[in-house]
Amino acid sequence: MSWFTGLDVLDATGLHRDIALRITADGAEIAPRAGQSGTDLSRDGTRALVTPGLVDLQVNGGAGRLLGDFTTIADLQAMDVAHWATGTAAVLPTLISDRPEVVRRVIDLIASAQQSCPAILGLHLEGPHLAVAGAHDPAMLRPLTDDDLALYLAARPRLGVLMITLAPEMVTQAQIGALNDAGVIVSLGHTGCDYDMACAAFASGARMATHLFNAMSGLHHRNPGLVGATLDCAMPYGLIADGVHVHPAALKIALAAHGPGAVLVSDAMALTGSAADHFTLAGRPVSRRNGRLELADGTLAGADLTLVKAVENIAAWTDCDLANAAAMATVRPLALTGRAHPTPSRWVIWQGGRATARIDSCTLLPLAQA
Repeated sequence: MSWFTGLDVLDATGLHRDIALRITADGAEIAPRAGQSGTDLSRDGTRALVTPGLVDLQVNGGAGRLLGDFTTIADLQAMDVAHWATGTAAVLPTLISDRPEVVRRVIDLIASAQQSCPAILGLHLEGPHLAVAGAHDPAMLRPLTDDDLALYLAARPRLGVLMITLAPEMVTQAQIGALNDAGVIVSLGHTGCDYDMACAAFASGARMATHLFNAMSGLHHRNPGLVGATLDCAMPYGLIADGVHVHPAALKIALAAHGPGAVLVSDAMALTGSAADHFTLAGRPVSRRNGRLELADGTLAGADLTLVKAVENIAAWTDCDLANAAAMATVRPLALTGRAHPTPSRWVIWQGGRATARIDSCTLLPLAQA
């Protein structure tokens, strides 16, 4: 395999400046630039940044469908293809609040795909144990039962990674502790809990907050809510950096309060990899217009965003440089999962502050800016 030069590399060990990179099917090799020849990725004297393919912990679907509608491994593979075309190399498929039988079916499907779909990290259950519906079907929301707990504890080793977004008021502290002890990533979200309840949930084993600011108790100077508890307790948190879900000023505030906790997510829906302008969520039409995905009443229903675009937005709207912004979508999500990168041959090239191409086993591919 030939070398790439004129670049900096961000990987799990940090940022390596002005080196050479060679990519194989098994991963990447870096070496001093001196003495290496190959494809020069620098532009106008400025080195490119090369990162592992991005990692998205909140992907509700792609290629025209939502996860709850998937029935085969081929459906998951089609979702992977749609997201990799935009630079996202590994995903945590996310099931929005649904019936128990759908939850069980999706658990079985993801478990069966673990060997054949390395880009599928596991499963994120966003609900149904939520208190604030947002775009979720209110009829699906319910407290976590003993049967639910048994299902999740049994599923975790089958799935590799299991993340569950839940509201503290819909569970007990003991249930949070049991999930955490089993290796489940408990994330708080879709909740009206106050600061004290949120802090108690973190103390019991919750490890992060889902899409900070959205569908949760906000930061008020007399009642800091989940937003305040997350930042005050220095917990990791997901951010949807589309300028719609979170104003750029709020992004700056979160990063100033606890920058190392930020993990970018797309909250992508069925339309990733599709030119369609609408889809159906729990029987309700969702329209794609002006960079938004909306129910008929204007409620946001996921995001019309790629993770690559989220990184670019953070670099453009805040004081973070591109390497730090990219870490929010590569190194940090992997650290949360405890996994090595499942697709080591997939890399992304950033030139001039934007993602311009993908590398897959040393083959240069175009980047779809969907």
